[in-house]
Amino acid sequence: MKTILVTGANGYLASLCMKEHPEFNYIKMTRKNADLSNPDAVEAYLSDLKFDICFHTAANATTALCEQNPELAHKINVESTQKVIDACKRNNARLIFSGTEQSFNGKENRGPFKEEEPLNAVTVYGQNKLECEQLIQDQLEDYLILRYSWQMGLSSDGIKASPNIIQNVMKALITNTPTLFTVNEKRCMTYAKHIASQFDRILKLPSGIYHCASTNEYTTYQAARYIAKTLNVSDEVIDRIILPNNDRYSDRFRDYRLDNSKIQSYGIQFSTFEEDVKMILKEYGWA
Repeated sequence: MKTILVTGANGYLASLCMKEHPEFNYIKMTRKNADLSNPDAVEAYLSDLKFDICFHTAANATTALCEQNPELAHKINVESTQKVIDACKRNNARLIFSGTEQSFNGKENRGPFKEEEPLNAVTVYGQNKLECEQLIQDQLEDYLILRYSWQMGLSSDGIKASPNIIQNVMKALITNTPTLFTVNEKRCMTYAKHIASQFDRILKLPSGIYHCASTNEYTTYQAARYIAKTLNVSDEVIDRIILPNNDRYSDRFRDYRLDNSKIQSYGIQFSTFEEDVKMILKEYGWA
């Protein structure tokens, strides 16, 4: 039985993967074990651990917080990742690293982007992840860098979903609160269960970088309207509650969608934004 060290073990994706695949022996690392803002504490915690694979999901992924405190973000996202890399080297273990679509959010040209496309990140979080990718490629031979899109889902069975567009739309509708959604942006939005259900097969992929995302043709504003429509909300209510934010990114349209053709060529299947929304709402009893 393979032993997998999971950082950020209380997070949404990590929790889903462990629930879907109980056949592995998991070492669950959370903030209680070692706070990533203290890389020395991370090093101390990892020093005696024995594992075959590390699924490194822990990070500060809140873009605004990273921008407000870049030094702290670097400690959490980069310096502690170096400690994880060191532990993988000691154990001769495979590293599964959580990358991001934000690797492309500074691109002038439009997505979807393939793995080999030159990177350009304009957020601190995206830049942190790019630095980590380089550290991994420079020091390890056995690794997977999985670049994720915005992950969707709803909370249940003790697993708390990460903030996502379905939750945002439902909150706006339930509380009757007019809410702005970005017009000048296209990004992939993916049901996290696609990754979790295929986690065992993803672990066996050849070393390299892979984009994990369902396809999407909508702007974020259009996507929000689609979700509301799928919830059978009337056009009158949608027009009143789901509002266009034309100011955000008015200087430059942001299109950082990911091309998933590489990972799908290995038999790892993703879907479309529309199908993912329908699947989530059906599974959680909303459709």
